[in-house]
Amino acid sequence: MLIYFVIIPIIVAVFLYLFPFPRLAKIIALLVQLGLLIAVTYLFYITRQTEVVTVIGPYTEALGIILRADYLSAVFVLLTAFIFLMVTLYSFNDKISRLFWLLLFIWEGVIIGVFLTSDLFNVFVLMEVATLVVTILIMFNKEKRSMYDGLIYIMINFVGIQFYLLGLGYLYRNVGILELNAVAQSVSLLETSQLVLPYAFIMTFIGLKCALLPLFSWLPKAHSTPGASPAVSALLSGLHIKTGVYLFLRFQIVFQGIGLEWLFVAIGLVTAVVGVIMAISQKNIKRILAYSTIAQVGLIIAGISLGSVYNFTGAVFHVVNHALFKAVLFLAAGIIADAYASKNITEIRGVLKQLPIVGFATIFAILGIIGMPGFNGSISKYFLMYEVGWLLNAIMVAINFGTITVFVRYATIFFGKPKTPLLPENLTAYRDKFKQFPIVILAVFCLIFGVFGNSVISLLFNWEAQIDMLGYLEKSAIFAVSLAVGWLVYSKLLKGRILLDRISEIDLGFRGMCAALGVFFAVILLTVGFFG
Repeated sequence: MLIYFVIIPIIVAVFLYLFPFPRLAKIIALLVQLGLLIAVTYLFYITRQTEVVTVIGPYTEALGIILRADYLSAVFVLLTAFIFLMVTLYSFNDKISRLFWLLLFIWEGVIIGVFLTSDLFNVFVLMEVATLVVTILIMFNKEKRSMYDGLIYIMINFVGIQFYLLGLGYLYRNVGILELNAVAQSVSLLETSQLVLPYAFIMTFIGLKCALLPLFSWLPKAHSTPGASPAVSALLSGLHIKTGVYLFLRFQIVFQGIGLEWLFVAIGLVTAVVGVIMAISQKNIKRILAYSTIAQVGLIIAGISLGSVYNFTGAVFHVVNHALFKAVLFLAAGIIADAYASKNITEIRGVLKQLPIVGFATIFAILGIIGMPGFNGSISKYFLMYEVGWLLNAIMVAINFGTITVFVRYATIFFGKPKTPLLPENLTAYRDKFKQFPIVILAVFCLIFGVFGNSVISLLFNWEAQIDMLGYLEKSAIFAVSLAVGWLVYSKLLKGRILLDRISEIDLGFRGMCAALGVFFAVILLTVGFFG
């Protein structure tokens, strides 16, 4: 009964909002999240043997509203339940209203719904609800900047969803059904000319949700807005953006006959390069992390589009890894920002000495994201870059070099002395064990998924991964050189450069984002027209 995985979080959300005892409500929320994780783990176990399907209503499978859990969607649902449990722990002692818990659980139910639904119109409904929930969470503290960022987020997403709705309308006119698998079978029988418009409309929406170039300006606004809590930023970067990646996976299967995977390889790689450049130019630690998310998602989209089972598995495993280390980084950044009363990377020093637990957890996450051998990112990037050809390999190595340089700069917060002593009242978050525990757990997973990468991939994806040790050692040597050169490039060439400040100011307003949507749509449309 897959419907319960969607409905139960929403029912609990309403209950927590109405429940009159706040402390007890938090305990109930924590227990529900733990129970949901156990139930999802059991679902994950079942999907290793067979696909689970729930048909809602007295209809045949092709005509009804379908929820479907296969080996891939079960991984995303398991990841969702785990990250939400960690965020619930992190937020346990926060003095936040019942509205926050209402929104948090609704958000979880909606994200699980996106991963389980096989009805394309339900995707529209669920993504609309998610947009409203995220907008309220961005505006939660009612700060002026947060209100602006929230308005930008909701307006650009409302524009973007119209592209999806138009594409879905054209698709329904051609095939007469909305169930994902049935649509894929019907689309395979159509001429490319019948698919040009629906493909361009739908992929433009998905490009927006994945924050691909040039559609990414909304993401740093939403992720780094001052009014959003670290928990919200962690969920946005760790999970919410993965709904776009998941839809990209599914719709690429639907439209596989068009054969434009090479275009999204190019778009993904260019997005990754721009994301790295923008990340290294920022001073706000949350904006650095937000732009690095853009770079990593671009790399994931490129890997998915390469076509090889190795590249695909590496890209999807990187989705899981990215959720882990980015959750650590955002949650830890919230504690660091509170302790230093600043988000400016130039004003934060001595984190390892002042906040050792958070500091070491952050280091684990950084080693994961830059692909340090022995950590999770090294395994996913190894498969993502597996036998891609010398040119693509060189580009991906350059992107990882850029990521290393970004986090060489980020690592400056660990050493030195604070400019002013940390005030005891600012260390409340750091002393909170409920905040420390999930950060440490997530950081440990970054190490476990690296050390036991082969076994984890086999467990998650039912695929026996084979790592060529000689090839892995070669990648490790390239990493070591990249790390040394990255440190030299930052310390000798980039540190204190005015050019970085000018790059960091590049931004698109609402009209610019709408124009970017039009450009992206036109590129997809013309490319399908000429090469499809």
